[in-house]
Amino acid sequence: MSLMEGLLLQAPSSTVTLLGAGLFLLVLYLLSSGSSSEPQGKEPPGPRPLPLLGNLLQLDLKRLGDTVYEMSKTYGSVFTVHIGPKKVVVLAGYKTVKEALVNHAEEFGERGIASVFRELQQGNGISFANGDSWKEMRRFALTNLRDFGMGKKGSEEKIIEEVRYLIEVFEEHKGEAFDTTQPIHYAISNVICSIVYGSRFEYSDPRFRHSVDRVNESLRLGGSASVELYNIFPWLGPLLESKSRMFQNDADNKKEIRDLVMELKETLNPQMCRGFIDSFLVRMQTLEETGNSNSHYHIENLIQTVANLFAAGTDTTATTMRWGLMFMAKYPQIQDRVQEEISRVIGSRQPLIEDRKNLPYTDAVIHETQRVANILPVSLLHVTSRDITFQGYFIKKGTDVIPLLTSVLRDESEWETPHAFNPAHFLNERGQFVKRDAFIPFSLGRRLCLGESLARMELFIFFASLLQRFRFSPPPGVTEDDLDLTPLVGLTLNPLPHQLCAVSRV
Repeated sequence: MSLMEGLLLQAPSSTVTLLGAGLFLLVLYLLSSGSSSEPQGKEPPGPRPLPLLGNLLQLDLKRLGDTVYEMSKTYGSVFTVHIGPKKVVVLAGYKTVKEALVNHAEEFGERGIASVFRELQQGNGISFANGDSWKEMRRFALTNLRDFGMGKKGSEEKIIEEVRYLIEVFEEHKGEAFDTTQPIHYAISNVICSIVYGSRFEYSDPRFRHSVDRVNESLRLGGSASVELYNIFPWLGPLLESKSRMFQNDADNKKEIRDLVMELKETLNPQMCRGFIDSFLVRMQTLEETGNSNSHYHIENLIQTVANLFAAGTDTTATTMRWGLMFMAKYPQIQDRVQEEISRVIGSRQPLIEDRKNLPYTDAVIHETQRVANILPVSLLHVTSRDITFQGYFIKKGTDVIPLLTSVLRDESEWETPHAFNPAHFLNERGQFVKRDAFIPFSLGRRLCLGESLARMELFIFFASLLQRFRFSPPPGVTEDDLDLTPLVGLTLNPLPHQLCAVSRV
């Protein structure tokens, strides 16, 4: 049964009538209004689209990355797919993605903004913004996050503090099976809280818990087929519960961020900034005093930027950590080697970021976790800022572009065993860690993840600390083979719901 048929079967008859009438009118409109402009060169190939639907009947919106990856084997490294009436160019393979995002960074560096994010974020923040506001917010965020320790000793201390709280939660289960999702997400989110607000939250704090849980739910809904349909056909919005739920979560989270910002503003000391928000508020005050009325430093930009930092800075790292622990339970022989190396090199003291260079196998396992977990298989949309002829194909200004990261992390010309979990991808014949050019889970170019240095530090310290302290295994009665590595659909790919046992090694 197709996605559209499933939606129709679940809808009341009045909705079906409305939907059918709307589809009929749109088809008539599209068929009667062709484009008057002729292409200026050879356009990228692709499957033949239907009116209105484009290639939707050939796409699995729940597994869009896998679908277009399979298409790349037929149509090449640069091809066109029509997602509904919208033309999208897909870039596949390491060499093509790098050439576009690095060598043609200006042409491919703008963010393509889907309908749901255009409506939610209104051009504010960092993740779904373009132009001068995006440039200024990204520059300010990078500068100030570094000032508050991102990727430096200051953030290492915050991470180590949070590791201790997380270990306490794991120990409370006394080796019995439990779901690692919430504690790991709370721990990673608290690192961001320390940098953004200047303080952490207790895991039992209901405001904190609800905020993290809402972000997780929205990221899952954001990759759902129904929200994808909203992005394609925005007029379907009132009929889609997932879209309404995302908007309610967004409103609730922004209200909480606004309340926290106001609390910090009441005790603001410009001479002693506690975190990112204080620095932003001081900049706002300074600009107001100088009469700068056209500034990008306003409260809505602050709230959206903070929301972006939490969503991006929590989910990607926490999800990767959960995959890492699941892989260790799935592949106990690899876990054995990691724990032997940690015991031999570090012993019982707290792992530090400087230990990474002396733990090549552990570092290789973390990198391979990121590669295989492939949590963002379809990079956030880009859009061309001007007409460009790329690899012999003409791509018009304003065309949405998908850099297909899954095709890079599984590129058969770059990885010896692209579909297997193999830490040797990052080790030379002497067992030393080696970097790989095609390892780009944080993307490339102008839209490179601004929290990469923090994420790399978090992954190493959390992973090494947990593997030093615990042995991870499936629940009683569940074998390693029973652990299902099929991902859960969302904006990022999470493990399916599962439980693990964390048995103390000390």
